[in-house]
Amino acid sequence: MPLRPNGLARAAVRFRPAAFAGTFVALLMTVAIVSACGILLESGARAALSPTRYAQAPVVVAADQRIHWQAGSGEGAYEEAVRVPERARVDAALLERLAPLGRAVPDVVFPVRGEGGSGTLQASGWGASAFTGTPLAAGRAPGAPGEAVLGAEAGAGGAGERITLDTPVGKREFRVVGRAEGTGVWFSDAEARALSGHPGALDAVVLFDADPERVRAAVDGRAQVLTGAARAVDPQLAGAKELLMGLGGSFGGIATLVAVFTAAGTVALCVGQRSREFALLRAVGATPRQVRRIVATEALLVAPAAGVLGCVPGIGLAAWWFGQLQAKGAIPDGVELTVSWIPLVSAAGAGLVTALLAGWAAARRPARIRPGQALAAAAVERLRPGWIRTPLGLAALAGGAACAGLAATSGGEDAANAALGVVMLFMLAVALLGPLIARACAGVLGLPLRAAGASGSLAAANSRAHARRLASAITPIVLAMAFSSVLVFLHTSEEEATRQQQAAGLLADHVITDPPADARGGVAITRTSVLAMFGTGSERRFQSASAQGVAGDVTTVQDLGVREGSLGALRPGTVAVDRALAESARLGVGDRVELRLPDGVPVNPEVVAVYTRGLGLGQVTLPASDLTGHTTAGRATELLVRGPVPAGLGPAVSPSQWTTAQSTEREISAWANAVMAAVLGGFAAVAAANTLVMTVLDRRSELRMLRLVGSTRGQVLRMLRWEALLIGAAGVTLGSAIALATLYPLAKAVTGAPPHVPPVLYASFAAAALALGLTATLLPARWSLRRRTGTA
Repeated sequence: MPLRPNGLARAAVRFRPAAFAGTFVALLMTVAIVSACGILLESGARAALSPTRYAQAPVVVAADQRIHWQAGSGEGAYEEAVRVPERARVDAALLERLAPLGRAVPDVVFPVRGEGGSGTLQASGWGASAFTGTPLAAGRAPGAPGEAVLGAEAGAGGAGERITLDTPVGKREFRVVGRAEGTGVWFSDAEARALSGHPGALDAVVLFDADPERVRAAVDGRAQVLTGAARAVDPQLAGAKELLMGLGGSFGGIATLVAVFTAAGTVALCVGQRSREFALLRAVGATPRQVRRIVATEALLVAPAAGVLGCVPGIGLAAWWFGQLQAKGAIPDGVELTVSWIPLVSAAGAGLVTALLAGWAAARRPARIRPGQALAAAAVERLRPGWIRTPLGLAALAGGAACAGLAATSGGEDAANAALGVVMLFMLAVALLGPLIARACAGVLGLPLRAAGASGSLAAANSRAHARRLASAITPIVLAMAFSSVLVFLHTSEEEATRQQQAAGLLADHVITDPPADARGGVAITRTSVLAMFGTGSERRFQSASAQGVAGDVTTVQDLGVREGSLGALRPGTVAVDRALAESARLGVGDRVELRLPDGVPVNPEVVAVYTRGLGLGQVTLPASDLTGHTTAGRATELLVRGPVPAGLGPAVSPSQWTTAQSTEREISAWANAVMAAVLGGFAAVAAANTLVMTVLDRRSELRMLRLVGSTRGQVLRMLRWEALLIGAAGVTLGSAIALATLYPLAKAVTGAPPHVPPVLYASFAAAALALGLTATLLPARWSLRRRTGTA
């Protein structure tokens, strides 16, 4: 009777459901994570908003909101771009150049505050009503200096009344000449430009009755000419696109590797557990091709179903993640989640390819072995290391050690980049050298087990004899412990360093947030971000850095921890930088740093000081005058005061309250780290539990045999409990070692201090790993031992 591989594969799935259920769960989880990340990536790539402010503007001329530069060299050169921290503007001289092409309307938008500092309103020139469609409800349009039109929500102020508004150039008094149906405040176009704080720059120029091609020719590349959907000029949209593409691309790449890596291990375990079946098939005449065909058919029976069902939780995970980001304000309300067939089919295909490749690799040995030696070889576990995986594992181990050494001796961004490879290389080494590492762990951790009586000795002996089985259980726990620890403890380290730097560096007695533009009696601070050039040669790139502009003697209200130079030399055209930025950009006192101000304007100030508390207070410190006209708010964001608070400056908070508020602003980053840790750690935990359950169920005959030779049910369970503790302890130890090797250089590069690991949080991780191992081992073991001993 001819051998029918397809029939044997279907029979194997039907009569060994436990083994294939584990494979199914692993592939389903893989598809879920890959599809969720793919959906976020596609949503970021396709994110769009309908034009709002410029919905009725035929042609909009605005500045490019991204900085572009050439990276690489020679034939490998390519263009990179990064978004400017705040709104980039066009030169006001462009208005005269465009006037002959049609009706040109200048547009400036800036914040003002009413009397008493209550409520921030959006102000602009009345000419913008031509494209915003804002009608007058009463009175007339502003035409002369000192005249204003108030919107419906601007509070009291009828025609002819006088109001005082706090503008970017100080407090001014205006006469109300009209009321509009919209919200905000309107001035004449000329006065709006003067009050905005940047009279030489415009947010945009709107043209009516103009040919877009003629406009592009007149602009000559100095600005963007926007029509159609591109008129939705929203800086938050660009940030949302970067966030979604970063989550779906960068984190998605790591999550996909981890998921595929873990699923491949589960498939290989499933195939390895059936080595005796394949050996019997070889002994009765099955060819290597038929054995490989059986494995491939099994993958084709399980993987497509797992792929289809895995897309459902994948869509759910992406929708929840997207909704949370939108609720936290990281994504504008108008952006929608995009779910198409591309990420779903790609995720299902990744699961199928993983199953086929892992099954093929695991079936190589039983398929190639001689029929006469098949049963004898399958009776015992092979102790000899594989000639392919062992050299690769040693190479990964050496690479991880080299990256760890490089990260420990480097600084700034170089250390962070090197540390990122540490965790991946060490994890690859653990997977490839799993049997050798497991045997070593069994030897070391088995020593104390021998003192636990017969059950402990039997557990130690079992672990040494079945190192491959032990390795398949340890690897997912190492994954969960390593990745979760790196993501969570990197954030705790950054938070602790930030808190300590703010507590030690803030000398002011009071902090006044959002002070009046002409506030006096303290040191005014303008908090923003700039773009700094990192790297040299072909590796040059712009990266965002927190910045503070100071008006006054900053040393009286802040102790930045100056290491080189002096803050007393800070004047227009100079800058002080944080240690980490200086190390990454290879800067010292006297060097010039290439910066882009918040609106993208290039400057090259001289470095006069290098300090150590930039994480908590600002990575770049420069005179506030250098930021004038280059921020959206156009005013100082804080006033630091020593001694009593001067009257009329608004409510003040203590330094501790200010530190707490600053921590609240970082909640999105903390939440994103926690979610990524939960996704990776949760997947690895499910994979670990899945592997342990598969392993215990495969040992049912062994457990019943122990009962037949006289072991009690309690002794067998105690043996399994010791094995589970050994697996959990080995996984926690290896995962902690990998996390520490990664965290130490990362934390030193980011914070300048060793990693901060809260003991309670770490203990909860370790306890969860041990509890996972015990639960996933003992529950299926109790179920297996329920049957009568005689049925073994």
